[in-house]
Amino acid sequence: MDHAFDHSQVAPPPAQPQVRQVPLGAPIQWLRLGARDLQRSLRPSLGVGAAVAWAGWLLVAASWKLAYLAPALMGGFLYVAPFAAIFIYGYSRQLERGQGIDPAEARRAWRANVQSIALFGLMLAVALIFWERVAAIVFAAFYRGEPLQFSSLVTTVLFSGAYVPLLLSLGSVAVLIASVVFALSVVSAPLLLDRPVDVITAAITSVQCCVRNPAAMLLWAVLIASITWIGMATFMLGLVVVFPWLAHASWHAYRALVAPEA
Repeated sequence: MDHAFDHSQVAPPPAQPQVRQVPLGAPIQWLRLGARDLQRSLRPSLGVGAAVAWAGWLLVAASWKLAYLAPALMGGFLYVAPFAAIFIYGYSRQLERGQGIDPAEARRAWRANVQSIALFGLMLAVALIFWERVAAIVFAAFYRGEPLQFSSLVTTVLFSGAYVPLLLSLGSVAVLIASVVFALSVVSAPLLLDRPVDVITAAITSVQCCVRNPAAMLLWAVLIASITWIGMATFMLGLVVVFPWLAHASWHAYRALVAPEA
């Protein structure tokens, strides 16, 4: 009976990832390393960027006649970006190992931790839906004009000066939700791809990265948001380059922030 269950055959749970402290200027170095990886994996990375840009265009089309959806969908785009970048993380990991770029292998890499990665994607989807609902409520509470068209959204709401409370409320809620999503996901996706950890461990590790490096992570969040919005402001065409660049850089952020496995 004593040998009916051999505890020596049970694999120990993965150790809690250890978070490192980085200097304030580290995000600039991550962008440089991301640009280097993008140059070394140009065609497949730009292919992913083109797919993301196309998804952005679909969001614009979805909100063309329902203009109140535009801020929600465009802002929510940032929430799901870490999940969409998993293929790019695979490319950076291949380059890190001295391998050639193999898109098929990168597409298969997530299967080693498929359940946790799927749960992470679900978490981001819930955040997107929550933000869309909150944005719709704020818009309905403050907007009292004629039904908006996407083509008149900028002139009617942004630059008319008549909807400052709406813009302030929408911006405040967006920053709050985005901050929570960023804190929970800043290294979650590359960590889940790289190690057999669960989504809770990945989220806790991301929060620890932000707590231990508040200044550097604030700069990183501002850079990600600013560069992404620039890509979106170019009618999504800039995302073809911007998205894979930031994704490669995010892999190097993960490598800098989380110590290697023992």
